[in-house]
Order: sequence, then C-alpha cells, then structure tokens
Amino acid sequence: MLNMDFTQAVLIDTNKLDWVASPMSGVFRKPLAREEAERGHATSLVQYEAGSVFRPHPHPLGEEILVLSGVFSDQQGDFEAGSYFRNPPGTSHAPHSEKGCLLLVKLHQFQSSDLNQVSVNTPKIWSSNESEILPLYTFGMERVWLVRIQNGDNLLGELDLPDAVELFIISGQARYGELLLSSGMWLREPQFLSKDWSVESSCFIWLKSGHF
Repeated sequence: MLNMDFTQAVLIDTNKLDWVASPMSGVFRKPLAREEAERGHATSLVQYEAGSVFRPHPHPLGEEILVLSGVFSDQQGDFEAGSYFRNPPGTSHAPHSEKGCLLLVKLHQFQSSDLNQVSVNTPKIWSSNESEILPLYTFGMERVWLVRIQNGDNLLGELDLPDAVELFIISGQARYGELLLSSGMWLREPQFLSKDWSVESSCFIWLKSGHF
C-alpha cells in the first residue's frame, strides 16, 4: 500500500523516482499512490516504449488517462499529447504505442454511478502561451481541469476550489507556501489554500478536486 491515507499531504518529484517494470514487456511505471500491487486504486506515471503492447484488460472501477507525450493507442484510436480520456467501469481495452508515450494514469477511482465514456483533445491549451482554464470533466463534486498560468496570473483563485485537490505540474514552476513545485511534481493536498499558491512566470498543470 502506497500513499493511501487521503488525510495526509503528499508531494512527489517523479523525476527522482525509478521506473518499475510492469507485467508487460516495454511498459514501465512510477507509482504515486497504490492500493495493491496489481489491483485496486492506483495513480501512476506510465511509460510505453516504442512498439510496446499491453494485453487486453478490464477496468472494473474505471480508468482516467492524460497523455503527456508521444502517442497512446487502443481500439478507440490514437491519442496524442494533450489527450484526456476516461474509460468507465466495466470497459476494457488493449493499449499499445507505436512510437512510445508517457501517461498520467488513475485506475479504479470512478464513482459507481459514473458511466460516461469521455475523450477530450486539448491541442490549443497544450501549445498556448496565454493564461487559460480548460474544464475537462465534471461529475457530481468531481471536477478536472487543465490550467495554464502565465505572467503571475492567479487563476486558481477563480475556481472556488474545495479543501482537497490533486495536481500534476506538466511544465513550468509554481510555489505553494514554502514549496517550489516544478515540472514532473505531483501534489495531493487535503487542505489546499489558494492564497498560498503563486506563479512568477509560467506554469501548466492538470488539476482535480472533489474526488477524495
């Protein structure tokens, strides 16, 4: 069991983690939170080497993926960097990557009544140089965004965030209190304070709330 106490703040610099081999050749992971070795709740960075294939498998409690780089593929098509999709409980797929890819993956974390199949392509914000909030998904209290912050804008203050949030720094830097957050860092904060968040130059993040 890894980082499964959701009352505790967790900050991980994924750049300092070693890749761990998955059961399938050419697919590697950096676990961030995990209930069991190969089952249950999991949040991870996942890397597919070029030409790697993962066997067909189901997700009884859903799968949420953000493609960070490269191209991820399954029977639904090809998903380039910036693609965000959700495969609801009861679905299955056979993923692979011809050229290789890097993913942020959350498994078995759907609400039981959330059966929505979602696929969002975000090329504009992925390459933008302007501050922007892009909603990716809403279900009940759960909300997911991509947020690009430029020139010190304080966009998170506009979101009326609840106490608990989870975020991943895709690029750039931000400060949260005394913490310096940079590309590749993952933060899960049960008592998030927007007033303690600041960006001096630029920062691009994936942000989620309402799911704890």
